[in-house]
Amino acid sequence: MSEAARPPAVGDSAPAFTLSDADRQSVSLADFAGKKSVLLVFYPFAFSGICTGELCAVRDDLPSFSNDAVQVLAISTDPTFALKAWVQDQGYTFPLLSDFWPHGEVAKAYGVFNSDAGMAIRGTFLVDQDGIVQFAEVNQPGEPRDQDAWRRAIAALPS
Repeated sequence: MSEAARPPAVGDSAPAFTLSDADRQSVSLADFAGKKSVLLVFYPFAFSGICTGELCAVRDDLPSFSNDAVQVLAISTDPTFALKAWVQDQGYTFPLLSDFWPHGEVAKAYGVFNSDAGMAIRGTFLVDQDGIVQFAEVNQPGEPRDQDAWRRAIAALPS
């Protein structure tokens, strides 16, 4: 896949993927099928200002975003080594996944890859246990997201 698809809309099946986390362990969307919903948080770069602020806000209020019913997965095109350093620097306890190679393929599948800059833009998708998108939001570079909307989407998931 070389061109970015359109972002999945509410009601669409979420594109499947397997990526390495900061510890170079494989994590697949399918790992959570039938067990947990997944909040996918695509972001441009580790150590950048807005991205650090957003992910620290998730870290600082993690029970609102990740619990017995929901798992947060944060995805960027950074290599695993950069993600490992960022995890150690910021104390993130949720997986940071590397979409480094093939570069941006998962971001492309979700329609959130900026090919000119070689990075993911700010896309957020809540995928239920059946693999169906229940919330979708795409923000442009420099445009912070409304995490209250994520909380509302998570609260609206069926129990």
